[in-house]
Amino acid sequence: MKIALIGATGQAGSRLLQELVRRGHSVTAIVRHPEKVPVLPNVVAQKGDLFDKARLVSLLKGRDAVISSVHFTESDPSLLIEAVRESGVKRYFVVGGAGSLEVAPGKRLVDSPDFPAAYKSEATKGGEFLSLLRSTASDLDWTFLSPSAMFVAGERTGKFRLGKDELLTNEKGSSISFEDYAIAAVDELEKPQHIRERFTIGY
Repeated sequence: MKIALIGATGQAGSRLLQELVRRGHSVTAIVRHPEKVPVLPNVVAQKGDLFDKARLVSLLKGRDAVISSVHFTESDPSLLIEAVRESGVKRYFVVGGAGSLEVAPGKRLVDSPDFPAAYKSEATKGGEFLSLLRSTASDLDWTFLSPSAMFVAGERTGKFRLGKDELLTNEKGSSISFEDYAIAAVDELEKPQHIRERFTIGY
């Protein structure tokens, strides 16, 4: 497929880029600093600004799917959704956050009393992005993949669990590597199972 990857040099974005290349997809890597994108087969780095909608639309046009891997507090979800819509691309995959996952019926992780204050703003914005997709983007084939609470560098094992709206945990807590997250993300792009849905991944 021809994929536009917004935020291709971030922690999650760089692993998504590697996974897409590994599977033979063509990638337009949209970043603030194109020189930071590694030289890889079928990858074209393009300079883009998250708040320059006209430029984003021009970069997204003609792609089979768009992946958004950006910080929620450093972007405008409405603008991103509108850019995808105006580009004519139907498939929109969002690297989500864990904060909006439920830890008990009706209780989100971000609302837990011991949720780290440093991450609260980002987590809250992620929940707002998901709500916006659910309420305004029925014309797009969107998917929002929430990682586990600990989203960290690790190994590409291919061994993980998938869930829906509840935080996945095991005896070691709640975690997923960027590398395994990328596997699940590209799996979803290749064989969609969660159109207009959020799902989650964890060990």
